[in-house]
Amino acid sequence: MMLRDRPPQVGDEITFAVAAELMLRELEELGRKPTTLANYRQIFDFRLLPAFGEIPVGRVKRSQVEALATQMLREGKRAQTRANTLKLLSQVFNYARRQRWCAENPCWGVRRPQIRPHRDIRFLDKDELEAVLSAIDVVEEPFGAIDKAIVLTAAMTGMRQGELLALRWRDVDWDAKRVRVRRNYVRGYWGTPKSRSGERSIGLANRVAVQLKELQQGSRFLADGDLVFASPITGEPLDHASLLRRFRKALKAAGVRRVRFHDLRHTFGTRMAASSEVSMRKIQEWMGHRDYRTTLIYADYEPGDDESGMIDRAFG
Repeated sequence: MMLRDRPPQVGDEITFAVAAELMLRELEELGRKPTTLANYRQIFDFRLLPAFGEIPVGRVKRSQVEALATQMLREGKRAQTRANTLKLLSQVFNYARRQRWCAENPCWGVRRPQIRPHRDIRFLDKDELEAVLSAIDVVEEPFGAIDKAIVLTAAMTGMRQGELLALRWRDVDWDAKRVRVRRNYVRGYWGTPKSRSGERSIGLANRVAVQLKELQQGSRFLADGDLVFASPITGEPLDHASLLRRFRKALKAAGVRRVRFHDLRHTFGTRMAASSEVSMRKIQEWMGHRDYRTTLIYADYEPGDDESGMIDRAFG
């Protein structure tokens, strides 16, 4: 209430906590995704506010920022976590400088960890995927049919879990044999896909179409605006944690190593890359990658040009 009734003025001694809260409000007004803001608040609550919350934003020193970076390193925090924390911290000070609450950004000169892209990805091969699908009992009420359909759709479209949970019947084009990705549902928030390229359409394989038709025939939620993978009890999005528990149960029953639900997306990427009919550009389009370099993690699975034979002949 105090911040609303009397906004801070130039020259006021503003604490880091107040500056952070006002920056979050500005980002919210600018349309930043709720999930992004929730991530920011988590970083503030667990790391930045305990360290800097009550300190005037203009009095934070570079040595204090470096001490935080060193502390996170000693605690064994991942490089990505440390980099995200320091990036958000710097963002607050840049905001405070624009408001003229501090003269400089104490994060300047503090080195952030280098993030190396992960090329070691996990996925299910063809036999493992079939074993998992067979392990899901479709007659088990009330989630058997929906679990089998969502696992198959994830593996054969490459859609993210949040995109699957937000999929509606109007997004399934039976005539054109395409699925259109327009919305996302993550952590209780509705939104758009991660990037503009995330809004896309993907070919609907015959096997997926048959499975979705069977699901539709057994569902009470058939309107265009109803969710494809709606809870069969409420019609609302499936509970994320419960879906993961049932997925892990299927993995165990199938005797397949434990992977994440997200690795079904990698299953699609690797299978497509291994096909001589699909280009990397087409995989980028289907998976909604903003950056082509992200798609290149699947390049190792592209069919080779008889490379083994080339080497044999060179030494023959």
